[in-house]
Amino acid sequence: MSYQTVPFEKRIKENIKNYALSNLYDTEMLKAYLENLAGILEINILLTDRHGEKEIVIGDSFLGFHPDVVGEPGRKLRIQNRTVGHLYIAELDPGKGSKQMNEMVDAAVLLLEKLGEEAYLHRESNIYLEELERKLEEKKRKSSQQEKEDILTGVFNKSYFETRMNVIDRSEIVPVAVVNVNINDWKFVNDHFGDDESDRLIQVVAGILKEESRPEYVIGRIDGDVFGVLISLAEAGEAEEFASRIQDRCMNYEDPVLAPSVAVGVVYKTNVEETLEERMSDAEYEMFNNKFEIKNAPGYRERLSKGI
Repeated sequence: MSYQTVPFEKRIKENIKNYALSNLYDTEMLKAYLENLAGILEINILLTDRHGEKEIVIGDSFLGFHPDVVGEPGRKLRIQNRTVGHLYIAELDPGKGSKQMNEMVDAAVLLLEKLGEEAYLHRESNIYLEELERKLEEKKRKSSQQEKEDILTGVFNKSYFETRMNVIDRSEIVPVAVVNVNINDWKFVNDHFGDDESDRLIQVVAGILKEESRPEYVIGRIDGDVFGVLISLAEAGEAEEFASRIQDRCMNYEDPVLAPSVAVGVVYKTNVEETLEERMSDAEYEMFNNKFEIKNAPGYRERLSKGI
């Protein structure tokens, strides 16, 4: 039962059924207490769990005794109005101070119930607080994630991508490869197949970008059908190979409707005085040159229209 779906008060009332005596009491301390009580009152004591299984036996009076917790339940030990155990006594000298003995045993049962109740509430409260803390941390994590991520694709959103650009600029890291990735004819897909398929196209391309990138790549969706990728300390040819891989993956993508295709522009920031925003504009220019080549290549229109 989860604290996220069940109120604490209801949980407290119901969860006691999952507790055994060993969850509520230190068994060795409980046995020592009952042994002292038995010695003072000259009685033998049997403590069973809620089902009648023997837990603590003091004295020989209960040898061969099989508790009937339904017909002869003894003294019930109850926590949160639920029976957690049964206490049986056998007088060694019947009639000797029987009334006083019964009063003291009843008082002992009340004491054990109070101690068990306190132990139960303490344990359940701690579990509840831990659950609330985990829930709060998860909420914070999701909130932080939502502030950074593009909901549709899972890559960084435009705002956070720009924040990362500024951080890299301030760090004066060079070289930085700047990659602009634009989905070819996204509007064609939207016009002919609707919002769901055009959104799926964006997700497909984002998935390819993530799969072909290294963990240190910064990927963001910077416009509806446009992605930016930053590769700090890029090795020679690394960004170009990345661009080639994502274009090959798109061309080889098998789907009855979608025919993903992307135009890619790659430039480098090599001077700390430059800004990544400036270089992203240059990458966009290179992307448009690549787009012109792709869209005028033989077979492009036929592949794009295959789902019609």
